Amino acid sequence: WENRKARNKSRGKEITQRFKKSLSRDLTMIKKLDMQFIRYMNLFSRVAKVRTNYSFLYNNVLIFVVSQGDVSKAIGKENQNLRKLSEILGKRIRIVAEPKGRSKDDIKAFITTLVAPIEFADLEIENSNITIMAGGREQRARLIGRQRIREQELAQILEQYFDIKSLKIA
Repeated sequence: WENRKARNKSRGKEITQRFKKSLSRDLTMIKKLDMQFIRYMNLFSRVAKVRTNYSFLYNNVLIFVVSQGDVSKAIGKENQNLRKLSEILGKRIRIVAEPKGRSKDDIKAFITTLVAPIEFADLEIENSNITIMAGGREQRARLIGRQRIREQELAQILEQYFDIKSLKIA
């Protein structure tokens, strides 16, 4: 009996480790899965009939990242899916296209769609550090947010998705 118990325990650990490895390969953006976000993604896939692997909060907006070709399907005819999700969840919803790669242009396009309607002048990438040139005091203040909350959210998203270590807004 003791032998069987020890075998089952080690087997359970092995399965858990295998699951974690497969999860880290599939979901590069969300390293820490939260049950609430899993529910959001399941609801999104049922309503929009589009699969998404990534969702996160930025500026009190729930953002779903879908593949480039599925954006219009996810939004729905006359924003029907967005309205339905927003009504069910009681949150603002935004659907963003998944970036094609990890080049400077892809990262800039992704950040631009996240922070819209706020505009920034330029983006510099050195190793795993990003500097966003805001262009003016007002844009800089809007990008940083009160008590640096937007800056922290954006830094966390970029770290999870692009492995960016630090974000600076100048």
